[in-house]
Formats: sequence, C-alpha cells, structure tokens
Amino acid sequence: MSSIVSMQWVKEHMNHPDVVLVDCRFVLGQQGAGRAAYETSHLPGAVYFDLEEDLSSSVTEHGGRHPLPEAASFIAKLGAAGIGATKRIIAYDDQGGAMACRFWWLLRYYGHRHTVVMDQGFSAWEQAGYALTSDIHSVKAEQFIPHIQEGWLVTRSEVLAKLGTKGTVMIDSRDPNRYAGREETIDPIAGHIPSALNHFWKESMDESGHWKPSHEQRDRFADLSEDKEIIVYCGSGVTACPNVLALKDAGYPNVKLYAGSWSDWITYEHAPIATGEE
Repeated sequence: MSSIVSMQWVKEHMNHPDVVLVDCRFVLGQQGAGRAAYETSHLPGAVYFDLEEDLSSSVTEHGGRHPLPEAASFIAKLGAAGIGATKRIIAYDDQGGAMACRFWWLLRYYGHRHTVVMDQGFSAWEQAGYALTSDIHSVKAEQFIPHIQEGWLVTRSEVLAKLGTKGTVMIDSRDPNRYAGREETIDPIAGHIPSALNHFWKESMDESGHWKPSHEQRDRFADLSEDKEIIVYCGSGVTACPNVLALKDAGYPNVKLYAGSWSDWITYEHAPIATGEE
C-alpha cells in the first residue's frame, strides 16, 4: 500500500477508534502560524505537531536548521498525543506534504509502520466541504515504544565517506537553482554536495497538486538503480522526506535520509562543495 492516501480514504477512516490524525501545518519564518491555523480550524480529532517545536530540536553549531528531535522528548509527545503501537496515523499539512512527510519519516524511523500522508492537504479538504472544527480534541495517552530503524538515516561522516563510491547515489531535493548554486535564499553558502543528482521534491506532485502514483514516481527516478544505496538530502532535512517517501513508494529498497542536509554540511570547514549540473 502507498504511504499516500486520498482525502476520500481519510474521510472514510478518520472516525475509527484506532486512527490518529496529525496536523503538521507550518509556515517557515512565521513562528506559531501553523498552530494558530490549527486552533482556528482543523480536521475533527486531529492533534498538532509543529515542525520546530515538536519535530526538530534546538539549532546548534552542527546538525542543520532543523535537527532531528531529541528522542525522549519526541517519544513522550507521541505518547501524550495518543500515538501507540496499535494506532494508525494520518498526517496532513498545507505545504504540499513536506511537513507531513517529515512526521511520516520520523514515525517510520522510530519503527511505526502504520503511518500515511493525506494527499493534497488541508486547503483541498476545506474546499471540498469536508468536516472541520476548532474544538481541541482530548486524547487518551498511550505508551509509544520506539524500534529505531537505523537503515533510514545516515550521518554527515557517512555521507563524506561514501562520496563518489559506486554503490551510493546522492539526491538533492531542492529546487534546481539552489542545487546548482545559481541562488541561495536561505543558507549562507550556495551549491550542492559533489556528485549529487537533482530531483526537486515538488515533482512528486502533478500540476493539480495530487501526489503522483507509484509508477509515475518510478518514472521520475528512472536514472536510479534499485541496487544502489540512495541518500536523500535538501536544505534542512525536511523537504527531502517527500522524496524518501516517493522513492519508497516507487519500490526502491535502500533509501536513507541525511537529516542535517545542506545546512549541516556547510557548517564544517573545508566541506566539499560543487556548483552547476552533475
């Protein structure tokens, strides 16, 4: 089964007692905007997770702009939100799936397999006239027991060691101009990790905003071989997650996230940097 589900599927399953809806809306540079939007209107029963407050830890010298959340704190938040081993999780956002895919990736990394992302997102749900509420749903706390899937994550040192090796392919998920170093709107240094190929994460969706089916995702990545280790990164480890999901849906078995991504890479002295096309 794909990790992307339709709004109709969500509508049909959202009231099941084992389902937990997770609202992941977030606006970069507008602290609190996602939570304010959630408090104004959200899918009935949804809990809220903020990218910077809940799905990331504090920024330090290294680790990038959105370091992975501290494990004990994140596990406690999952349990408090009613997310346990038997729950089925449906995440959504209003940013093309980027934030919801970050949540999906974290849950999969922590060993929770029953996590999916809603296609299209909140605005499409609202425009369809489906149920919304401003009521904050009280949930029964669960115990979340992690089972870390180490094969889903690589460190910077591992990336550095694998640069240029035959068995590994690097995927840069940023837009082509940032990848090529023609412009850099967020991080202080432009360019990409040497040998990385560019697959912009928004190409996971079609022109109408629908997530492409698995066979079309496969076409996107036709230049990649299944027998390769694929390491995916972006600016801060967030928008790489839609590409990880797309690759997994397309049938690639060995896909890993470099969570610190470009914003971590460039914090190290003498970090190899390339510009232009590969």
